[in-house]
Amino acid sequence: MKTIVNISLGPSKDDYDFNPPFMGMNFRVIRLGTDGSIDIAADLLQEWDSKADVIGLGSIQFPFTIGKKNKAEAQTKTLYQLGSKLNTPFTTGDSLRSVGHEWTIRHLQYTFGNNFFNNSRVVFFSGMINSSTAGAISEYTANIKFCDPILEHGIPKFLKSIDDLKLYANELHNILKWVPSRQFSDFAMPLRAYNEFIIQKAVQQANIIVVPYFNFHQYLKNCGLKELSGKTVITATAYDDRVKFLKERGVDIIIDSTPKIMENVVGVSVLEAMIMVALDKTPETLSRDDLLEVISERRMDPRVIYPAGEKKRVNRFAFVIHPLTRDYLKKIKPVGWIAKLRPTAKLDTIEKLMAYSPPFVYSKVTGIKSPTGVEAEGWLIAIGATPKQMLAHSPEFINSRLLKAAKIAKGLGAQIIGLGALTKAMGDAGVTVAKFSDLPITTGNSYSASAALWATAEAVREMGLLEMTRGKKLKGKTMVIGATGAIGSVCSKLLATAFKEVYMVDSHDAKLLSLRESILNEIKNVKVHITTRSDKYLDDMDVIVTASSAGPDEQILDIEKVKPGCVITDVNRPLNFTIKDAKRRPDVLIIASGEIALPGEPEMKDIGLPPGVAYASLAEAITLALEGRFENFSVGKDIQWEKVSEIYKLGLKHGMKLSAISGLEGVLKHDDFVRVRDLARIARRTASKTIPPRIKN
Repeated sequence: MKTIVNISLGPSKDDYDFNPPFMGMNFRVIRLGTDGSIDIAADLLQEWDSKADVIGLGSIQFPFTIGKKNKAEAQTKTLYQLGSKLNTPFTTGDSLRSVGHEWTIRHLQYTFGNNFFNNSRVVFFSGMINSSTAGAISEYTANIKFCDPILEHGIPKFLKSIDDLKLYANELHNILKWVPSRQFSDFAMPLRAYNEFIIQKAVQQANIIVVPYFNFHQYLKNCGLKELSGKTVITATAYDDRVKFLKERGVDIIIDSTPKIMENVVGVSVLEAMIMVALDKTPETLSRDDLLEVISERRMDPRVIYPAGEKKRVNRFAFVIHPLTRDYLKKIKPVGWIAKLRPTAKLDTIEKLMAYSPPFVYSKVTGIKSPTGVEAEGWLIAIGATPKQMLAHSPEFINSRLLKAAKIAKGLGAQIIGLGALTKAMGDAGVTVAKFSDLPITTGNSYSASAALWATAEAVREMGLLEMTRGKKLKGKTMVIGATGAIGSVCSKLLATAFKEVYMVDSHDAKLLSLRESILNEIKNVKVHITTRSDKYLDDMDVIVTASSAGPDEQILDIEKVKPGCVITDVNRPLNFTIKDAKRRPDVLIIASGEIALPGEPEMKDIGLPPGVAYASLAEAITLALEGRFENFSVGKDIQWEKVSEIYKLGLKHGMKLSAISGLEGVLKHDDFVRVRDLARIARRTASKTIPPRIKN
């Protein structure tokens, strides 16, 4: 049996003595804590010299792994010197620690879907100590803050990149040792309080906190439930007392870079000592390749702890919103105040000015939870332009604001950003924005098309005026206005799978011909008609989808010509139809597309929908976040059929449901459908009596 003795500067209450098997050998592992006493540690080193097979030294201040001179602290240096004079091999576990830190990040990034660290906001209490971790994690996110200047020198300034850390380590760190800034900040109460405040704020805003093993509790002394709740903490050798400490402060995930491969939690010095014995190596001959081989073969993976007992994963999204009409501008506090103080203030002037306002965070979104257990949180980022102002400006004007919004979203830690109801304003339906954006984007058009037809199908079923036979197409006629647009083209294809006749209306006649050809090649048993005039066939349509908007002072269609009992789905935002239109034709059902009920208990500011309900374009961004699909999804004017189907299925997987179907005056109830249906039947009977009989030739 081989004996490993771990002499630790940590507390003696954590001592152990047990006999674990490892790599086909039996070991006796002894821990001897000295409660921080260097003298006791020195005596124990001499006492166990020649008695143990390898001696490990634990709970020490490791030398910095970055910078010109990686000198150890004075106390650690003394023990290093003593250890080098022993007959027994001696290790601190520094080699395994360095390999393990980098391996932890790369392994978990792969294990958790190759996106766990993507654009995470990460705070390092010491980049100098955790430089290996920093180097690996910086490959996946640029949202990094290092507290080294604040904690080491009292200078209220974060390092914000790996390059900043290298400059600090190689040039500034040693110079600043000669500047009494730390003593000044400790003495000056306001500066010390400010330094503590900015660290607390950084931790509070972060997703991931990296805490060194040495002085663990000292680093976190000012961090409570407010700062640590919902966070992921990366550390090393997380003993039970540290796990309990983090659990009490609401930490969701603890990542321990030291593998737990035996009954007790042991430090890297013990593991490295056991590997040395098993491989018959000395500290000088043990290489990184040896350690990598053992880690791989023995599955010495980092330990992932969920203090609450259940696995937790929170992905992050952002979504760009805009006021649908000038009245929505009043929801923005400054504009609302102006409207109250000066009721005579012209909203059209404010509307024009708001188009030039920079993007801003309107609301945080929380409480979204998929049945799979994955959660999502995000931010609604507002631009001030109404649809009217968007069309009054060039696509470049709108795209520049969207790119600024994407930059804000990146800084917040979002992993994907959705662009809602902006296809026409962007000119190329997001292609340019996707090319230059700091984040993957999606326009939401795939789910918007899917939800529109989802709502239409439910409305047709409730109305009960069309004969529906399972497995067969509907014996009815449907029309899509704006058929060649991004959403309209998909709606046309989807309706062609469900109806025997589809009428496509658009001003782009060449595109209509191309779309018709595409549908006929893909879908059987359907008649496809094309026209540039919507009023030509209105009186014969059972379902109409408006996926475009009319010009100024124009109507998308003449509501008086619509067939009684027709279901009109208005996909456009702002809506093409008004309450006045609905009252003119009470025998026609107008629905406001399909909104999505989000899973969990969502919380966000008012976006003009009932609580817990989102526009389909927003739901698309949330669905992709829940799935961990951080990629450009619905981009460009030609929406892929496969993506419409895929986002629909992903939505069902993550608990998305069609919200109660909304009309122009709110949620439609069963009685509303019955009333419209009854009026439609009366109107149809009346019309049939007034139509003269056709004369047969």
